[in-house]
Amino acid sequence: MDRINRSLESISEDIDLGLNWRQRVLVIGGIVGAVLGVASAYFYIRAAEENNMEGESPQPPEAGDAVKLGLSLLTIMRTIAEWGTRNQ
Repeated sequence: MDRINRSLESISEDIDLGLNWRQRVLVIGGIVGAVLGVASAYFYIRAAEENNMEGESPQPPEAGDAVKLGLSLLTIMRTIAEWGTRNQ
């Protein structure tokens, strides 16, 4: 975990560009979110292609799957928000 913190601090310092800490957090969060979104889409496509016959589109996610994903994302967002309450 310490290694990840050092990496994030290094990225934050590299993205300084005269931005205040709020702007840096938004830029880094946007970049991380975009990368995770593209990676998730790639893995979804890859899994669908491996499990379906060529040319067939996969079954859409069911409502229960969407609810599970939403709850997982809310848990992650809550955890990240709690990081902001830590004292130095």
